[in-house]
Amino acid sequence: MSYCLNPNCPNPQNGNNQKFCLSCGYKLLLKERYRAIKPIGKGGFSRTFLARDEDKPSKPHCVIKQFYPQAQGTGTLAKAIELFNQEAMRLDELGKHRQIPELLAYFTQDDRQYLVQEFIDGLNLAQELRQGGVYSQTQIQQLLHELLRILQFCHQKQVIHRDIKPENIIRRQNPPKLRGQIVLVDFGASKVVTQTSMHQTGTSIGSPEYVAPEQIRGRALFASDIYSLAVTCIHLLTARSPFDLYDINNDIWLWRNYLKTSINQDLSQILDKMLATTPARRYKSVDEVLKDLNSLPTLISQTGNFVKPIQTPVKPAPPTKISSSKIDEELEEMKTMFIKNKNSQKKNSTSSPQGTPPSKHNKIDDELEELKKKYRNNNS
Repeated sequence: MSYCLNPNCPNPQNGNNQKFCLSCGYKLLLKERYRAIKPIGKGGFSRTFLARDEDKPSKPHCVIKQFYPQAQGTGTLAKAIELFNQEAMRLDELGKHRQIPELLAYFTQDDRQYLVQEFIDGLNLAQELRQGGVYSQTQIQQLLHELLRILQFCHQKQVIHRDIKPENIIRRQNPPKLRGQIVLVDFGASKVVTQTSMHQTGTSIGSPEYVAPEQIRGRALFASDIYSLAVTCIHLLTARSPFDLYDINNDIWLWRNYLKTSINQDLSQILDKMLATTPARRYKSVDEVLKDLNSLPTLISQTGNFVKPIQTPVKPAPPTKISSSKIDEELEEMKTMFIKNKNSQKKNSTSSPQGTPPSKHNKIDDELEELKKKYRNNNS
């Protein structure tokens, strides 16, 4: 199927091999290679579509993002254009990281701007939460390790993501060799930090439930991403809206009251420090968080992969050696019991020419002497 990208098309669905829309005549192939299949999302200034790259033999999936601002007004439109352009620039700069989508193309066609990026096949964490339920402590620790490493890369490039939330974090399902890998997407709200911009108030941007207080005031910091990541974690631990987890009257987080699984006290303290509403009390950098996180006893390696705890082999207990005197005592007891049993059998048995004669004491002595030698040889 082909999907027409003309926003005013009355019937955008078309056949697989059509080059022009049957309803409005709009060109269906972007740059003669990218064919939209179906819409998968809509934001404040863009629409996104699942697409195919028909220039490659395998026709792999990709994502088309079309600039399509919803709000009106000269200032708003200018800001939307700026954000769309900078998303393309951020992906071009950061997309070489294996856990950030790669930018495939950026161009204008029919007076509309487009960017094409790598398609990440998997569920975002909001979908994963709905399907699998709340996360465990181990899952949160693994998630923190992976995402902090991605943020470390972004922050080293002087980029603040500014919109970290479950919907913008995808766990790959395909290809199989990358299954389970976390990918950070949607850099439309990202910002490059310069010496000048660090001291300027900009536009408030981000998702209200997850955004840091200073970011609401237009003063996003690297620590703002750390805050949003922590809010994402407590949402995944509780399945409750972050608005429910914060007492605005007393300026305190209440997320522990809604936990459905036990959390280590040390991990709780790390999350609390990431969640500090005042930047001065929060972790300043990803490196600081990782330092504390790596000090926790954990079943997760430094790369964020699950590892099995080392099993200490249980050594078999050494055979207990029995002293010679003890052996002699036990064998004497056995001898006495044998003699008693034989005498008892003799008294109770009926005399008969065919009866078996009782065993002699010297035969018992011989048997016991043989047993004694075996015991001593086994314990030598």
